[in-house]
Amino acid sequence: MLRTIDLRGRALSPAEFLAVVPRADAARDEALATAARIVEDVARRGEEALREQAETFDRVSGHAIAVPTAHLDEALADLDPGIRAALDEAIRRVRAASAAQVPAPVVTEIGPGARVTQRWQPVRRVGLYVPGGKAVYPSSVVMNVVPAQVAGVREVALASPPQSEFGGRVHPVILAAAKLLGVSEVYAMGGAGAIGAFAWGVPSLNLHPVDVVTGPGNNFVASAKRAVAGRVGTDSEAGATEILIVADGTADAALVAADLVSQAEHDEQASAVLVTDSADLAEAVRAALEPRVAGTRHTERVRAAFGGPQSAIVLVDDIAQATEFSNAYAPEHLELHLADPRPEEYVNAGAVFVGPYTPVSLGDYLAGSNHVLPTGGQARYGAGLSAATFLRPQQVVEYDRAALEAVHESIVTLAEAEALPAHGEAVTARFAD
Repeated sequence: MLRTIDLRGRALSPAEFLAVVPRADAARDEALATAARIVEDVARRGEEALREQAETFDRVSGHAIAVPTAHLDEALADLDPGIRAALDEAIRRVRAASAAQVPAPVVTEIGPGARVTQRWQPVRRVGLYVPGGKAVYPSSVVMNVVPAQVAGVREVALASPPQSEFGGRVHPVILAAAKLLGVSEVYAMGGAGAIGAFAWGVPSLNLHPVDVVTGPGNNFVASAKRAVAGRVGTDSEAGATEILIVADGTADAALVAADLVSQAEHDEQASAVLVTDSADLAEAVRAALEPRVAGTRHTERVRAAFGGPQSAIVLVDDIAQATEFSNAYAPEHLELHLADPRPEEYVNAGAVFVGPYTPVSLGDYLAGSNHVLPTGGQARYGAGLSAATFLRPQQVVEYDRAALEAVHESIVTLAEAEALPAHGEAVTARFAD
């Protein structure tokens, strides 16, 4: 099911590591072109385009795109008590972890009468996307909404695909989660079209453009964010899920297999990669995978993900080479099943899960961390969703007369050196008397 990439005996440069990284680049390129067309269509034709897309992709028509308040109320009233309790606990944990991400204002006294204040301002309005194609993700409602609320965002709009099973409504558990968090502006629209609608607005639905779009999804959703970047802010491109497990001979093959399957069940384009210096462990994982894949609910989806170019077992000489590979790959989720894990050495990952009792599934729901994370190697320079996603650092500068006079001559000197004399004159004008 999983191909083998054997790097043993090879000394690779960072560029060579990147060249052997297993990724479904062709699928992502195709998704980008398609998503750009869908976004442009929504920007041009608004609600008409969204309804055509719903018929094509979701097999629904005539549904209420702007979700009535009654649908939210009904969904929460009918929510299973066990699910509600689990969501309440997830909300509590994510809220606690997100609160730690909001910096306090910092005032720096540059000199007498000279002050620079660093403050973090929330954006005014956000559009949050929650997938709903192959699975239902109330956990993603929590992961999107809670950091925005903690950051102080005033207007939160949420979108999720309409479900043919529910007559074109958003899945009721997603609606219930939104209601539980006090979100009342919800839209039954999915995929790249939803991202385009948030960026451009849809007047006939009274949907106003947002300042920032966030949320996970498939490669089309991730590509749509790239298509609207610049018009609105976006989080990292959280596309088809990725798991990379670095393991040595001490790892439990059954647990490694279980964790690979847990992420492969998301999508046929999911990436599942094991990197190990133990050929024995690699074979034990292969043996453990077959019965687990055969017995899981989404067998065909998992087989497709494991059979794609994005998934592999990678054999390396030692854990140092495994670390190099991981940092080149920059996975969304990184699990360390190692006798001596050293997580500080794995600098490129959306989130790092250390030890046999910290599976990615924990992070998906109740770790307190956020599960909206960068994919496609973007963890080399991008971060997962957090309160910081919705905050803008802003500097407030306050100088009195004496403080400005103290740097007057230096400003004039630099202004003249840059052939911008009016810059200096703007300061000199304050001391003309």
